[in-house]
Amino acid sequence: MLILKRITIVLLIITLFASIGCSRSNNVKNPGQELSVLVFVTGVITGSPTYELMVEGALSFAKENPQVSVKIYEAQMNQALWEQQLAEMVSGGQYDIVIGSNPSLPEICENVSKMFPNQKYIILDANHTGNPNIKSYFYNQYEQSLFLGYLAGNVTTSKKIGFIAAQEYPLLINDMVPGFIKGARLVDPGIELDFRVIGSWADAGKAAELTSAMIDSGVDVFTSIAGGASQGLIRTAVDRGAYMVWYNTEAYNLAPGFIVGCGIMRIKEITENILKDALNNNIRYGETTILGIKDGSLVFSTIFDRNIIDNFLEIYNDLD
Repeated sequence: MLILKRITIVLLIITLFASIGCSRSNNVKNPGQELSVLVFVTGVITGSPTYELMVEGALSFAKENPQVSVKIYEAQMNQALWEQQLAEMVSGGQYDIVIGSNPSLPEICENVSKMFPNQKYIILDANHTGNPNIKSYFYNQYEQSLFLGYLAGNVTTSKKIGFIAAQEYPLLINDMVPGFIKGARLVDPGIELDFRVIGSWADAGKAAELTSAMIDSGVDVFTSIAGGASQGLIRTAVDRGAYMVWYNTEAYNLAPGFIVGCGIMRIKEITENILKDALNNNIRYGETTILGIKDGSLVFSTIFDRNIIDNFLEIYNDLD
């Protein structure tokens, strides 16, 4: 009887360690095996070209790779609920990776990672290092801002351009706004910038109010990083005859004739390549990969004057 009890205890210990080992290896993939993906959209897809292209890239990759399954989740516009929603979605442990795109996601994923330490996250349009569960891909927004500012500087006749943001965050304040005005002043050092903050990624009404006030003050060319709230900018700019330059996507269809140029991050292709690396276990978590002009992830487009792109690239190559 004593021997039997000892054997039973040994078997229980072996089973316990085996189960612990399995739980710790849930998200370690062998190259080419099945991959379950949650695309976590911080907002809604419709009307947001960035999210549309990310989702399109994920679904396209899954269609070409039957061992990949993709779940799309729209977290809607209440940013205060995003963290809770993400925690609920990953609590069951059914997703190998979560992929999303928003500068606010690193902090959210950090918090959720404390509750579910095995979950892996891939964040586009963010710069975050040091967490072994988070991989970020940083769009070189300084390069993009320089071009959009340069284009705005060529378009403006009032010498006053505008930038409307949903929120202030380090990348915006340190790279995007300075890059935008520097690009414009490559055309004319006397150009002024009017910068305003909405306070929300969803308040299109507030964006419309700010746009109208800025036009009254002389702004005739705008750019924006405001998610769904940018619809207020678009409507007001079109109604009052102001022009826009656009980040990240080719967005002419949002306001034909009024959006005069775009920086284009090739988000669909970027998403497909990331999922290919994830499927083959080639993601280096805890690090940031920078995407921009040199690797072909960032290209430019304009309906104003095609020579502006060539002129900008020549100037850019001569910058320190």
